[in-house]
Order: sequence, then structure tokens, then C-alpha cells
Amino acid sequence: MTDRKPIIAGNWKLNQTHTEAISLVQTFSYELNEQDYDRVEIVVCPPFTAIRSVQLVIEGENLPIGLGAQNLYWEDDGAYTGEVSGAFLKALNCTYVIVGHSERRKFFGETDETVNKRTQAAFRNELTPIVCVGETDEEREAGRTEEVVGRQITEGLAGFTPEQVRSLVVAYEPVWAIGTGKAATPEDANATIAFVRKTLGSLAGDDVAEAVRIQYGGSVSPGNIAQLMAQPDIDGALVGGASLDPKSFAMIVKY
Repeated sequence: MTDRKPIIAGNWKLNQTHTEAISLVQTFSYELNEQDYDRVEIVVCPPFTAIRSVQLVIEGENLPIGLGAQNLYWEDDGAYTGEVSGAFLKALNCTYVIVGHSERRKFFGETDETVNKRTQAAFRNELTPIVCVGETDEEREAGRTEEVVGRQITEGLAGFTPEQVRSLVVAYEPVWAIGTGKAATPEDANATIAFVRKTLGSLAGDDVAEAVRIQYGGSVSPGNIAQLMAQPDIDGALVGGASLDPKSFAMIVKY
């Protein structure tokens, strides 16, 4: 048995104005009770423009919900128009930040190298990175899942200390399952996550790898969360669309 506490994070992506975000987090919190918070660590990751509003709700109502961002730049300040730094997120009491999401890789040119630099910036600013890895449909069909995911882990986390690796969260999100309604089977997801854990072991030691929380992401829903969480290596979920519905997101937390 493991003592890794499950972590359920909602990635709101490019959704929710700051006023909509206030309503969403309030309604979501009304669906939960103290036992839910004790059993599962909960994180919400609004768009940048809504972080301050959500922060005020969480702190004003003393909600045990972690606040995260969806990305960060690898410099803390400077002439980088349009970017947001870890220092800014830390000042808003963010505790988590998503790094290397497949949509960032696909649409905005993220590479394993920039994932590494952003993860460094997260640690420098005392933020816990949720580092995303996952293969495309073409890579999966070609039998390259372990090759691709292994490279993303080893290059994305190159140079980090065992203590840093121990403290981060990894999210395995097969690209072909994100927003498609086509989730990996619980057994397939667990097999790849077990491989991720083995790869982390080769980087930082087996003891560290056993302590790292690894989420599954990709069409997570109230209908499949229990089967996913029953797998021994799956420690939570990075939830996309379902996290925008407070009742659905609460049902996932209550799995």
C-alpha cells in the first residue's frame, strides 16, 4: 500500500471569465464536505485573468483548495511581452503550476527543453510543477509510447535533485484522449504510469519514484474515475472539461 495522497486538479484551460470563475469555485465547494477534502487534495487552475478572483474566494471562505496556474515563463521578469512569471504566481499564493501540457506543446512550440526551464522556474518560486507527458495517436499506433514518454521524462526533468523530483507531480495525458471522450482503459493508463514511475526511479532512485504522485488525464469523467483510481499506480487526475461543471467535478473528487 502507498501513502501517496490522491490529487485531483481541474485545468480550466481557456474558459471562465473572472466573474464566472468565482461562481464556479463557490458552487463546486458547496458540493463537497470535510471528508472529501481530507481524502483528496484538490487543485483548480484557472486562466491567468481569473487567478486573483479565485484566490480571494478560496482565502475569503477558507477553502482547502489549492490554487494553480496553467503555465509560466522561465524568467522571473524582463522584456517578455505577454508572459507571466512564477514570481507573479507566487505573489498570488498559487501553489501549483501546470508545465508542458500537450496543448502547449502542440500549439505554442513547447519542447522538452523549455519544459525543463519552466520546471526550474517553478521550483525557484516555490511552486509545485504538474509536469505533463503523453504520446499522440500516431506515436501510440507505432508502438512508441514508452519511447516518447520516457524521453519527455528524462529530458524534461534532467538536472533536478531527487528532493525536487519527489515533490513534483507528473500527469500522464495521452494526447489522443484529451477532449476526445476517448479515455485510455484503466489498465493501459496504469501500465504507462507504472513505466513513468520506473523511469523516475532511474532518474532519482526507486524510493523517490514510489513517493511521486502521478495523475492520469484525458477525458476523465464521473463515469470512469473510480476504475482509474482503483489502479495501483494512478494517484489522481488532471481533469479538463469535466472540471468546468461543478457537480461533475465534485463527483470526480468524491469517487
